[in-house]
Amino acid sequence: MNRPQPVEKMVEVIKKLPGVGPKMAERLSYHILKMSHGEVERLIGSIQKARQTIKCCNICYNLSEYDPCFICSDVTREQDIICVVETPQDLIAVSKVKNYKGLYFVLGGALSPLDAVGPDDIRIDKLIKRLKNGKLSEVIIATDTDSKGEMTAVYLAEIIKKLGIKVTRLGYGLPVGGDIEYADEVTISRAIVGRTEM
Repeated sequence: MNRPQPVEKMVEVIKKLPGVGPKMAERLSYHILKMSHGEVERLIGSIQKARQTIKCCNICYNLSEYDPCFICSDVTREQDIICVVETPQDLIAVSKVKNYKGLYFVLGGALSPLDAVGPDDIRIDKLIKRLKNGKLSEVIIATDTDSKGEMTAVYLAEIIKKLGIKVTRLGYGLPVGGDIEYADEVTISRAIVGRTEM
């Protein structure tokens, strides 16, 4: 039996969300249909409000209600360090670390030649312009550790070093609480290379 046409349209729209397949889209659609009228109105209202009020900060390109965002506006932060991330979600993850008090820059993605994403498709030019205009002592590259993130990190490091700015990469290796016996060879190798003095 086919789904009613309005439900079919809901499923098709929800299926376009990242990480949502056909079955999950169907479940979410039927869940929304079971919600009370008030809950549905709040959901719709929150989406509309976010779309109307959220913008990109013109300095770091994080999503914010304000431009510049609260991070870029905070004069108590260290103004000579920038942490470069791929997405606003990555910025949120790094900002939970209490001992980093520098600034940020959101690239808006990572280099991926197979997906036709080159330097002009993410904000590399805007990052370089910001680095040239600022008095920076260090750029921390916090891209993902997958092939796209690594490629982006290497590309950025080559450019930034030419500007005479120190470039660092987030350390990675064994997770806290993890068992060494279950770690793969690459993870252990990176943990050894990235070791610190005690």
